Amino acid sequence: MTSTLPLDLDPHRLPQHVAVIMDGNGRWANQRGLPRIAGHRQGAKTLKELLRCCKDWGIKALTAYAFSTENWRRPLEEVDFLMLLFEKLLRQELAQMHREGVRISFIGDLSILPTSLQAEIERSMAETLHNQALHFTVAVNYGSRSEIARACRRIAQLVQQGEVNLEDVEENLIEQTLYTAGTPEPDLLIRTSGEMRLSNFLLWQMAYTELYFTDIFWPDFDRSAFHQALLSYQRRDRRFGQVKTSLSA
Repeated sequence: MTSTLPLDLDPHRLPQHVAVIMDGNGRWANQRGLPRIAGHRQGAKTLKELLRCCKDWGIKALTAYAFSTENWRRPLEEVDFLMLLFEKLLRQELAQMHREGVRISFIGDLSILPTSLQAEIERSMAETLHNQALHFTVAVNYGSRSEIARACRRIAQLVQQGEVNLEDVEENLIEQTLYTAGTPEPDLLIRTSGEMRLSNFLLWQMAYTELYFTDIFWPDFDRSAFHQALLSYQRRDRRFGQVKTSLSA
């Protein structure tokens, strides 16, 4: 039964929040002699399956890097297809995700997205706001440096207006001003396609996140590959800067 957690995974040591950089859609398509958009279409199916897998296995949050601030440099045809794909998926999948208790959030500068896509985003977030089975966050037109700069501007404005004292500008205040305010930091980041960098994704939030890189292209990242990522995660010794006390000491 696919919904059952694999026996070699400890249900008490699963990451509660998984972030993914979904890399390799274009190369997956090129290897098959297909247009790049075919890779994005297949990648969307992979994301849908991972979302269901997280829900089945008891992982409470999934954040996906869908479109970065740098992705606007891609060919216009590809960008236009991605915007239409996001909108189409929201219309098609919203009712099912709502029934399954998925809460949908979007992070990034959404103001420059197509108006029709913005409307679908607002509708999806409003309709699923109180769902609690799984928190699914999609980063669209997102860049972490831009997010941090935005937070700094907001805090500077609060200080200037006398609403915040300079001494009160600490980590907690910055976190409350980020797009991800109220969302626990990721425990595990997965990046596919063999690339080993963060690409301006959740730089503040991933200070203590475990990083997992795989050569698998995103469209081929199935439950078996996710299982391997979780096994690797459970072998890690997460100390958060501390020294573990030996049980024999």
